[in-house]
Amino acid sequence: MTPPIDRREFLKGLSAAAAMGLVSGAAGAVPFTGPALPAPSHSRLPRWRGFNLLEKFIASVENAPFREEDFAWISQWGFNFVRLPLSYRCWSGPENWRELREPVLREIDDAVEMGRRHGVHVCLNFHRAPGYSVDRSLKEPFNLWTDAEALEACTYHWRHFAARYRDVPNSALSFDLLNEPGERNPATGELLDDATYARVVRALVEGIRSESPHRLIIADGLMWGNVPVPALAGLGIAQSGRGYRPMQVTHWKADWVKGSDAWPRPQWPLENPPAAIDADRKQLAALRQVFRENPIFMGYARDEDLMLPWGRERFRRQLIAPWKELERMGVGVHIGEFGAHNMTPHDVVLGWMGDLLPCLAEAGWGWALWNLRGSFGVLDSERADVHYENFHGHQLDKKMLELLRNS
Repeated sequence: MTPPIDRREFLKGLSAAAAMGLVSGAAGAVPFTGPALPAPSHSRLPRWRGFNLLEKFIASVENAPFREEDFAWISQWGFNFVRLPLSYRCWSGPENWRELREPVLREIDDAVEMGRRHGVHVCLNFHRAPGYSVDRSLKEPFNLWTDAEALEACTYHWRHFAARYRDVPNSALSFDLLNEPGERNPATGELLDDATYARVVRALVEGIRSESPHRLIIADGLMWGNVPVPALAGLGIAQSGRGYRPMQVTHWKADWVKGSDAWPRPQWPLENPPAAIDADRKQLAALRQVFRENPIFMGYARDEDLMLPWGRERFRRQLIAPWKELERMGVGVHIGEFGAHNMTPHDVVLGWMGDLLPCLAEAGWGWALWNLRGSFGVLDSERADVHYENFHGHQLDKKMLELLRNS
């Protein structure tokens, strides 16, 4: 059930934006002149391919306008998708969460317009929502999974976006509710379960549809986007997975991943030593308890798969097959993030991508690289072992770009 929100207060919050022509179709005011975008449905998403753009990813680091040149380059390279991971603290805050800063929201309007001009689908995602973020650098004062106020606030913000963009077609815009739901209680490390997640998602979907009944909505999988959630299958929404496995390759020496500096130098394909297999078995046994009500997880949580080296066969068994099971339930699938940090040797990254991307293509799924510019991206990644090409003042990883373009 949608948490109670004072309708008068909600409409008052929208009135200032409406007075400036920013609500109910403002983002659709610019004629669509780019190449035709495919029509999506919750049961079958197009094979969108593109990038995550991080201008409003962590408010304390950056809260900048999105760059039109990014949309132009993405389109010129043959891609048609951007995911915008957003922090609600860019336009609001937990103390006065009904107060929304219009200048920042207009910058998001601009991004939606840029997408329409360049034939690039825009997916808005709450990377930091009221009460939850996978980013632990800042603690939320309330908990989205347990506190009614946090859910009320999150619903309020999504309702605002739904009303703001209600006239923008689904071919141009989608909503990805919450980035990488992982822990129910960050203090204890308790993982989020299917039932709790479904309760919150249901409330957010109801809130969005009260303002925009036909908006295309996407929910990330559980366990940081890795576990498909059949409990959401009846809501008429799609789901988003991840392509970061194995972490020993994608996050080697990533300073935000504890212990990654002690992992051995990665190779590809990646063999699993006996000690790693034993640790994986223990982790899998614990996860079976958390996800015991999830029939897809229980059906594919097989000890024998842990024996396989990481390569295409293991990708097909552990990354593709469970999500294909979800797809057969009438749920569209997209891989909202994938990539490898710049400390991993470049040849290893390209080998890993060269096995993962064909598996995603076989499945018929699109993807978004994390990120365009930065340590995972094709621009300005600051890898020590890459011969970069100058591209409009940026350092371009041409080999990675061409691999992505051909996938």
